[in-house]
Amino acid sequence: MFGLGSQEILIILVIALVVFGAGKLPQIGDGMGKAIKNFKKAAKDAEDVVDITPKSNDQGKITEGDSEDKKS
Repeated sequence: MFGLGSQEILIILVIALVVFGAGKLPQIGDGMGKAIKNFKKAAKDAEDVVDITPKSNDQGKITEGDSEDKKS
């Protein structure tokens, strides 16, 4: 995980425990989890909105938003 071993992760967690205290760590974890969830949802929504595939009609001709040289 990011090139960190188990000892490094343990040291980081101990430092976080000392800095924030045992009471705040669950709140921080919950907030970070919600933030990651919201970020993933926003990224998926943005991906759904942006559609760059060309549209075609029943005869296979390219329509809407394409240059004149592509139309028959």
